[in-house]
Amino acid sequence: MRVTKITIAALAVAAGLSLTACQSDGDATSRSDSSAAPASPSAHGGPGSDGSARGAAKASAGKDSGEGQGTGAGTGSDKDGKTGKCRTDELEVTAADHTIDGDPGGTVVVEFTNGGGRDCALSGYAGVDLRTSAGSLSALRTGEPASRTVLKDGESVAFGITYPVNDSGGSGVRVTGLVVTPPDETKSVSLAWPGAATLPVTDGSGSPVKAGPIGSAGQGG
Repeated sequence: MRVTKITIAALAVAAGLSLTACQSDGDATSRSDSSAAPASPSAHGGPGSDGSARGAAKASAGKDSGEGQGTGAGTGSDKDGKTGKCRTDELEVTAADHTIDGDPGGTVVVEFTNGGGRDCALSGYAGVDLRTSAGSLSALRTGEPASRTVLKDGESVAFGITYPVNDSGGSGVRVTGLVVTPPDETKSVSLAWPGAATLPVTDGSGSPVKAGPIGSAGQGG
C-alpha cells in the first residue's frame, strides 16, 4: 500500500508539471501572437504603411506643385528687360517752340512718338546739331540724370533744347535747320528749326545751345 501511494503521488506531481508546461506554452504563444498583431496591418496595407505612404505622396505632390507655382510667379517675364531700343525709322520726330515770355533764353521741345508697332525704349541723350550760317553747331548736354523710358506704340516722350536769345542788336548767327539723332542711333532726322531765327555771336569758348535728357520735356537747361 505504501508503494502504491508513493507511485500515485509521483504521477500526480508529473501531471501537474505537464499541465503547467502546457499553460506556459499557451501563454507564450498568446503573447507572441499579441505582440505580432500590430505589425501585420502595416505589412499588408494598414494605416501604418500605405496610409503613411499615401500621406507622404500627397505631401510630396503638394510641395512640388507649390514650388512649381512659386517658380512660375517668381520668374515672370520682365517686360522692361526684354524691350529693345527705339530705332530711328520707328520714331516720328517733331520739334516745336516752347519759349515762355520772360525767360532769359529760348526753348525748343523735340518729341519722339513711337510708330513702330511694338514697345521700344529710349534713354540718355539724343544728338542735337543746329545748322547755321556759320556751320554746324552741336548742342552740349545739360548733365542731368537720364532715365530709361519705355514707349508703347503711339506713345511719346520729349526733351528740351535751350539756347540764348539774340538781343544784341546785331544780325547774329542765322539758324537754318535742326538735326536730331535718337539715343544709341546713327541715323539722323532733319527738321525745320522752330525757334528764334538767330543766335548771338559767341567768342567760340563753347556752344550756347544745350540739350536735356530724354524725358526732360523742355526742362533741360
